[in-house]
Amino acid sequence: MNIHITNGRVVDPASGIDKKADIAIADGKIAGIGSIPAGFKAERTIDAAGCIVAPGLVDLAARLREPGYEHEGMLESEMAAAIAGGVTSLVCPPDTDPVLDEPGLVEMLKFRAEKLQCARLFPLGALTRNLAGGVLTEMAELTEAGCIGFSQADVPLADTQVLQRALSYASTFGYTVWLRPQDRDLGKGVAASGPLATRLGLAGVPVSAETIAIFTILELMKATGARVHLCRISSARGVALVREAKAQGLPLTCDVSINSLHLVDTDIGYFDSRARLNPPLRQQGDREALSAALADGTIDALVSDHTPVEADAKTLPFAESEAGATGLELLLPLALQWGERSGAGVARAIEVITSAPARLLAVEDAGTGIGRLVEGGVADLCIADPGLEWQVLPDALKSQGKHTPFAGYPMQGRARHTLVAGRVVHG
Repeated sequence: MNIHITNGRVVDPASGIDKKADIAIADGKIAGIGSIPAGFKAERTIDAAGCIVAPGLVDLAARLREPGYEHEGMLESEMAAAIAGGVTSLVCPPDTDPVLDEPGLVEMLKFRAEKLQCARLFPLGALTRNLAGGVLTEMAELTEAGCIGFSQADVPLADTQVLQRALSYASTFGYTVWLRPQDRDLGKGVAASGPLATRLGLAGVPVSAETIAIFTILELMKATGARVHLCRISSARGVALVREAKAQGLPLTCDVSINSLHLVDTDIGYFDSRARLNPPLRQQGDREALSAALADGTIDALVSDHTPVEADAKTLPFAESEAGATGLELLLPLALQWGERSGAGVARAIEVITSAPARLLAVEDAGTGIGRLVEGGVADLCIADPGLEWQVLPDALKSQGKHTPFAGYPMQGRARHTLVAGRVVHG
């Protein structure tokens, strides 16, 4: 279908575009930005007056719960949540059941996702067999099956020698290793160490659980030359280590979740299990450091950390409840809110959820157009109304997971239309 998008504010940080312009879409690709090709005839016109027309969002952390956890989420429900939030490309970690450690499993998951014709799926393969931390997976075969990197998900890799071997192998073939920096033993608590955790009697997770892991990873990066992406930085001291490592020229990138960027440990309230998250919510100083680091580029991308959890696993005492929260439909408004409140601006807010994460997938420069708006590139777009006010009502969310610490919060900004390969999949 040929589509003509009119009267919108086109914001594409990758190319520096921020202006009112029309966009023409034909054969699933962008045929023109600003100037409409001669002879172009639209079969559908979308009036984007008052809206931002941006690249489709790219989310680097979204659990879809298939295979193995269909009681908490299914591809159909979570992909529906993605496109409702303007997300057109997403990365899923390998901690499914069975774990994504075999090429056949990866191929089946990608096949299932492609049949739905919603968002694009980029799986991470398991770094070790069954995430057990012992035997490395066949990274070459998993890459051929469609994996864009390798991860232990939230399972800490306690054996430093195994991590060294993994990074050395990945470096040899140019693979990226995605690691959640958390020490296995220090990270066994359920809330961030501090006065609140002490007062509530909750087992604490000290900042050192993150920094010790980062120190180890950085030293092994220097020894092996591996490229590493740190998932969901949560502390000011962690940010300082990342900033120093980048200044030294290490091939390091990282992201932060919407939860850590907007909430603090006191949002746990009186044992509210909706705020039981991994990494745990930290203090105000940490949140401010994360915000500043995202603004100045020390932190590369903002992620939803979408983890749908069934009701039975959340309606338990705080320490016994399952960590995680739904977030795909909240990524866009919370990014825009951060951009306004921090002073980073709309362009940077759009960048950290589009072109910046796309660069980490190594697809932005591959001619696909994912994460950016370019003539001849794939027409993955999000048409967002930045002024639309709405309230987070869990039962109204598309995701099968209804639990979020933002339940009841007022939001501003929402995707009105989502396009994938020139098809209107939402709106």
